[in-house]
Amino acid sequence: MPRIRLDLAYDGGGFAGWAAQPGQRTCQGELERALSTIAREPVRVTVAGRTDAGVHASGQVSHADVPDALAGLVADRGPQLAHRLSRLAAPEGDLVVRAAAVAPPGFDARFSAVSRSYRYRIVTGPADPLERRTAAHVPQPLDVDAMRRSAEALVGLRDFAAFCKPREGATTIRELRSFSWAQEGQLLTASLTADAFCHSMVRALVAACVRVGEGRLGLARAAALLDERRRSPLTGLMPARGLTLVEVGYPPDDELAEQAERTRARRSADDLED
Repeated sequence: MPRIRLDLAYDGGGFAGWAAQPGQRTCQGELERALSTIAREPVRVTVAGRTDAGVHASGQVSHADVPDALAGLVADRGPQLAHRLSRLAAPEGDLVVRAAAVAPPGFDARFSAVSRSYRYRIVTGPADPLERRTAAHVPQPLDVDAMRRSAEALVGLRDFAAFCKPREGATTIRELRSFSWAQEGQLLTASLTADAFCHSMVRALVAACVRVGEGRLGLARAAALLDERRRSPLTGLMPARGLTLVEVGYPPDDELAEQAERTRARRSADDLED
């Protein structure tokens, strides 16, 4: 069956996460329902990075194998079909299909990806009601310079077991390519990019930096967490609402299939998410 690529954005506050769950409103469930309605047969969707309940996305990517007729609609009228899917999947407007296209040969939304980038937003000081859905709140001032140094110490190809929820048989080795903090008044924004993130890794990394910024965790101790081979109680976990998946990176089209094979050889499908 032909494969299509769907680029997505959603407000995670109204969903019980990405993955379909019986009796729950989920991104996957609503998107598959919309696609199946148009295709007139069941359609399954694969996503680049499954997000937890409350986590947002502005640059999520998925694929679906669809009947020829639906693929033809995508090829001929991609923008119109994306709009129709958005209306069917989420009349409330909290999930939008930003683009729909026939996928190039070898494309796999999950396994062909070479990077994923997240943003985490924190409001310090007095709470801001306008930010309550998209940012965590920390009432006290934070030492942002210390948080930046802590983030820099975590960058690299490492075993991030101390920052991941364990999954049997799944690797916790990741290449964290960048981790930085920006400040604009009361708003702090963390930007992180890695080849992939394991479950809850971003929120645990951010939480560790916040504890450094609060003075509750020393810089040396935070860096030493990388030497631990199991989830550390020192990291904590930031609320889901501050987290957004902003971009998924892919290689050139002629390298998509090879990249997918390399990724499958290294990791199980259940190990690529946050």
